Amino acid sequence: MGKTIIEKIIEAHCGKPVIPDEIVDVRIDTRVARDFGGANVVNNIQTYNLGIDDPDRTFFTFDCNPGGSDQKYAMNQQICRLFARKHGIKIYDINSGIGTHIAIDKGLVTPGDTFISTDSHANIMGAIGAFGQGMGDNDIAAAWANGSIWFKVPPTVKIILKGRPGPDATAKDIALKIIRQTSANGLLGYAAEVYGDIVDELNLPSRITISSMNTEMGGIILLFPPNREVVQHCSQASGRDVHAFYADEDAHYAHEIIVDIDNLQPLVARPGHPEDVVEVTKLSPVKIDSAFIGSCTNGRFEDMKEAAQILDGKTVAPGVVLKIVPATDEIWKRCLDEGIIEKFKQAGALVGNAGCAGCANGQIGQNGPGEITVSTGNRNFAGKQGKGEVYLASPATVAASAIAGILTTRSNIPATPAEFTISIPEPKKASTSPKAKTEQAANPARIKGRVWVINKDNIDTDMIYHNRYLAITDINQMGQYTFDNLQGWEDFASKAKLGDIIVTAKNFGAGSSRQQAVDCFKSLGISLIIAQSYGAIYERNAINTGMPILVADLVDTKIQNGHEIGVDVLTGEITNHSTGEKIKGVPFSAVQHDIYQRGGLLSKQAE
Repeated sequence: MGKTIIEKIIEAHCGKPVIPDEIVDVRIDTRVARDFGGANVVNNIQTYNLGIDDPDRTFFTFDCNPGGSDQKYAMNQQICRLFARKHGIKIYDINSGIGTHIAIDKGLVTPGDTFISTDSHANIMGAIGAFGQGMGDNDIAAAWANGSIWFKVPPTVKIILKGRPGPDATAKDIALKIIRQTSANGLLGYAAEVYGDIVDELNLPSRITISSMNTEMGGIILLFPPNREVVQHCSQASGRDVHAFYADEDAHYAHEIIVDIDNLQPLVARPGHPEDVVEVTKLSPVKIDSAFIGSCTNGRFEDMKEAAQILDGKTVAPGVVLKIVPATDEIWKRCLDEGIIEKFKQAGALVGNAGCAGCANGQIGQNGPGEITVSTGNRNFAGKQGKGEVYLASPATVAASAIAGILTTRSNIPATPAEFTISIPEPKKASTSPKAKTEQAANPARIKGRVWVINKDNIDTDMIYHNRYLAITDINQMGQYTFDNLQGWEDFASKAKLGDIIVTAKNFGAGSSRQQAVDCFKSLGISLIIAQSYGAIYERNAINTGMPILVADLVDTKIQNGHEIGVDVLTGEITNHSTGEKIKGVPFSAVQHDIYQRGGLLSKQAE
């Protein structure tokens, strides 16, 4: 039987044939830590007295807070700088831009390579036919020290784009159409390959846009077979011959997804859910307060140029704020050289230096309570970019909307911009910080505890542990912020007790690669999390830090808040002591159990 692209890449990096769901040790070509997470990687390496496998393959990228405007970010950046000087590691510092884009444009990654980063959108590398994966700081530290990391070979699905989009549609609209069809967890645990009528015509920025949003689909990675343009770009950037992988004609796919994009019109994702997608023209008029163009999804030069063409000779609607952040400094300079920055400024936009912008809570792009924003980002989770609401759209739609003052398309900009009045809601009262909790005794094979049932799908990492607390590195301080951005559960930390168990639904931990979304439960003394499924990065982070997580479907059973259950992690057997009901879950894998017994991925290296 033939092989898919991901199977060929993993085989080339583990030295043997592989099959889906097999766990193998994968050699990592390029290993990156950002200013977000980088200080924790350094702390892990120093705590466990680890070395650096290959400094030439190891990098820091400072893209979350390019200005170092937050004191804790500035401190973390300096920790990384000192470590880099000591070990001969190259830094792409605050003047460089988004790390994943730098990796592509500087030739650090080429088709067929493997790449990891503390960035949950490291799977952007699928745009060039390479394997990229976001990971937590335990994973990154282990890969920096060993040059490899364990990985489960994902099964592959084939996505077929059928037809040709309408003249106003863009790659972002294709990405939104795919996620509308797959939902937020439809690709959970899968790699995907994209084929179809227009795929070979898609340029690199278009591929980056679509691959970027694979994280929001729950997928491991979304791969494009490299076309001639991509191969030439990567060859020139790296200065070496590129050998891309392509799927065999008889490759096995778990299933096929046909996405009809024929005459596709501009789309928008409604606030809170990237998968809640509708046609822009079918929405009732939505008055916007602000607009944002940038992010790793739509920060390329071509995105800037398209927005500038729409903004040229026009101005942003009165009272609307337009923020623009190119992905890299080289893109910024090209925009300057070609007059695009001037067009942005004449239109009334704020142009920031290259970086992640609003997604990272460390640069321009956040919004306030009651603020309505239309953004080219990849996520619009509640609270992710502030206390307002965020719609997701293409650069063309965002630029048109900024001019109109309402959500609209480039073909429907009104002659007179919409007017609005601003109301500021009452601020929410801060919850009382809970008293500190001590950690439970570690590593029992049988776990018993009181249950909290949270029957919600797609609970993302911003709901679990919001990005405004990411600069906290002391695990003992993390527990008090658990679920304070999850509606209805804001007071969870004050009610939780040592040894409690969380039961939840599908795709728990979707979103960011932040380790804190696991560590906050350890800080509270939560003994176990049971979910129907987990976000791919979250699952790894929990396993690697020794936090017990189990896969089982309990939300449709008789289980209720306050019930006491017992769990055998070796057999997966779950007993509801309150009702006598027995349920079968998925037992720990050998890898998970080994890491759990050691107390974490890095613990054995401390001996």
